[in-house]
Amino acid sequence: MLARSPSALSVAVPGKSPQNLPMHRASYSRVAVSPPQAGSSANSSAVPSLTSGSYAGSSGGDYDSSNGPASSVDLVELMNDRLGSAVNPLPLDRSLARQAQTSGALNAKQQELLELQALAQRRLKGARANFADGMKAAKEVKRDLDWTQKRVS
Repeated sequence: MLARSPSALSVAVPGKSPQNLPMHRASYSRVAVSPPQAGSSANSSAVPSLTSGSYAGSSGGDYDSSNGPASSVDLVELMNDRLGSAVNPLPLDRSLARQAQTSGALNAKQQELLELQALAQRRLKGARANFADGMKAAKEVKRDLDWTQKRVS
């Protein structure tokens, strides 16, 4: 498997419009937990006891966030921080600027092509009119030559 550096990854993160946001937000974004201290009265077996005070919701339990030094972690903020550090926005900004410049140049060329096409159509219309006048003059000359030929013979 190939190892890729974090700067080589490209991640598209679409924005959410206010219409797409859910009306009810679940309150899962904050978690307050304090790990058990060494030498605490918590049951140290692999399967916790259901009668233990720390799991029964008593006020003196090790996992009670109101008594101990609980760390409150905002999961949304944590994910934003991790995504922010994983994605370098500078190449994206440069690409966006280059895309805007290219788009502007393309639009200018498209406008120039439309103007040249209109000019070519005007010139073609004039050339057709000149050709029609030339054909009319040629027919008149032929008719005059035919009339003159009849008169001479």
